[in-house]
Amino acid sequence: MKTLVLAEKPSVAREIARVIGSRDKHKSHFEGPNYVVTWALGHLVGLAEPEDYDAKFATWALEDLPILPDKMKLKVLRESSHQFKAVQQLMRRQDIGEMIVATDAAREGELLARWIMDMVKWNKPFQRLWISSQTDKAIKEGFASLKPGSQYERLYHSARCRAEADWMVGLNVTRALTTKFGAPLSAGRVQTPTLGMIMLRENEILRFRSEEYNMLRADFGKFEAVWRGGNGDARIFDAERLNALKQKLEGASGNIAKLVKHEKTVPHPLAYDLTELQRDANRLLGFSAKQTSNVLQRLYEQHKLVTYPRTDSRYLTSDMTETLKERLTSVAIGPYAPLARPLLRGSLQLSKRVVDDSKVTDHHAIIPTEQVVLLNALSADERKLYDLIVRRFISLFYPPARFDQVSVTVEIAGETLHAKGTTIKDAGWRAVYDGQAMEDEEGGEDDAESGSALPELNQGEAAKVQRCRVTPGRTQPPKRYTEAALLTQMEKHGLGTPATRADIIEKLVSSDTIERQGNSLHPTGKGKQLIELAPADLRTPELTARWEAELERIARGQGQPGPFLSGIREMAVSLVQGVKRSDATYKPHNVSNSHCPECGTRLLEKKTGRGLMLLCPSEDCGYRRSGEKRLSNRRCPQCHKKMELKEGKAGMYVQCISCGINEVLGKDKDKHMNKREQQRLVKQYSQPQESGGVNLGELLKAALEKKGDD
Repeated sequence: MKTLVLAEKPSVAREIARVIGSRDKHKSHFEGPNYVVTWALGHLVGLAEPEDYDAKFATWALEDLPILPDKMKLKVLRESSHQFKAVQQLMRRQDIGEMIVATDAAREGELLARWIMDMVKWNKPFQRLWISSQTDKAIKEGFASLKPGSQYERLYHSARCRAEADWMVGLNVTRALTTKFGAPLSAGRVQTPTLGMIMLRENEILRFRSEEYNMLRADFGKFEAVWRGGNGDARIFDAERLNALKQKLEGASGNIAKLVKHEKTVPHPLAYDLTELQRDANRLLGFSAKQTSNVLQRLYEQHKLVTYPRTDSRYLTSDMTETLKERLTSVAIGPYAPLARPLLRGSLQLSKRVVDDSKVTDHHAIIPTEQVVLLNALSADERKLYDLIVRRFISLFYPPARFDQVSVTVEIAGETLHAKGTTIKDAGWRAVYDGQAMEDEEGGEDDAESGSALPELNQGEAAKVQRCRVTPGRTQPPKRYTEAALLTQMEKHGLGTPATRADIIEKLVSSDTIERQGNSLHPTGKGKQLIELAPADLRTPELTARWEAELERIARGQGQPGPFLSGIREMAVSLVQGVKRSDATYKPHNVSNSHCPECGTRLLEKKTGRGLMLLCPSEDCGYRRSGEKRLSNRRCPQCHKKMELKEGKAGMYVQCISCGINEVLGKDKDKHMNKREQQRLVKQYSQPQESGGVNLGELLKAALEKKGDD
């Protein structure tokens, strides 16, 4: 009997087949003496659509909502049905005795395998391959320590509950909003509160009123200090008070009332999980969260250089400690050699900030594998992301950064001034970053008195103000979310998982509810209205965070699927009823001046990665075309500017925007010939003819003139 191995993708199946000796390649699987290796294409089976329960649901109608089947059905996804049939045939082979589930070692990977097994009605034994990297070594070790499939039953039920909850809430509320307000409005248990956070920040910015202020700095010759009020605020909003302070302090003498000098120790940052890596890649490299996920997946799957990407842990497990030097050796090349090689000469210092079994769930932090890297084989984006991961990994074994921090308080004429200075004693782990800035992206006036190293000073020492310097400023509104900042908030409020957060952001962009402007995320006119039309319970993160926490409890065996799904059903009913009772209205914010050539409806403008698109909002139409200006070679007969190419009910036509002249293009377009084309043809056929024949050019010229007269 043979064992069937089910991988998630063809590329992963190919590597597994090579390692375990299944070398005979077939159209949909690899086969060897002991194993048959096949693959899914992501999900091959999904939850059935409403019309699969009742044909009437194919047409969206508000009165049919909510749609809540007694028992959720599965269906084979049409776009990948060919591969499902192939997998089904393999699973039903008489010589297949058991199966190994080798899909991604995560909640979604477990779900897609179990749904395939349910659809085929698999009733033979199965085991689970649970590995954190795709190297040959990891695959061999994984096959040597397979887990019983039943060990992941709770993870499957958590994944199933998540999928069914998204179906019941997302589908019903989306249909309710769309049919109620006559526009494609999408909602969901994660995307809507995420949009809500962006909109909340937008409202804070709109309500903000900026004010001018000044800060007063006193120059003492050897150092400079900044004035602060009794509440610790250095900002002075009153011009009269500023002038009075300046006159009072200029030339005045006082003394250093307080001098505090202490050593500050900053330990290395924790290893990366997916969310932290996406934050740094956005902040330092300008990558979107989705771009980071895609590049990271290639480093994991194609190059085999990093461990499992979709992890929420920032620690390593104790059983990995013996592999750490091997991993350091694999990265000790190129720019990393002088950083990693000194660590290999002695024993590695492993603290609880590096290895902590209690803080690792399904997968440990993202670190390099034992695979030797060929930097030239990586693309520019892969190289940049790999650099972040390698430097973070190396820094785990470096000592803390140590520096002396000096705080000085000067008292003069009853006023208090402050200064700070820093002296690096040991760069520690910061040396791994080669002087790159590692500070937080959030800054503020609190660091106004911070400076470079201060001179040698003593408490009680006299100090005289030589001059005062005024620096103006304005209060700043809260910053719009970058993807890095939004990921932080989503993680903080328990919205989504590391594996899904990037897709949620992309879904908001693709549905035209938010847009990227530089590195910031802005709500669109549609998004601003949608958050007001969506049910109030979905707008804030609290409800979704509770659901996500309950899903995690189910995965750990502390919660039950039944009560959770019952609560979701009740919630879906309540949310839909709220939409039905709404007396709000929706006005499309992006209506263009162009009409759909198919149905005459005004087209909507939408920004896409390929430029501006014009879309027909009618559900029955689906017409779309580029919204960018398309210039034709036809010139206006009056102003001689190039005319724009347009499309209308009668077909293609050209229009001069300046003069308003239209010319139809179609069957008669060949009758039009510009002057340059006429001259070329006349010249071509005006050569002298042998044997006294008729000059064809003269005939052509006469014909063209006659046509012009007509």
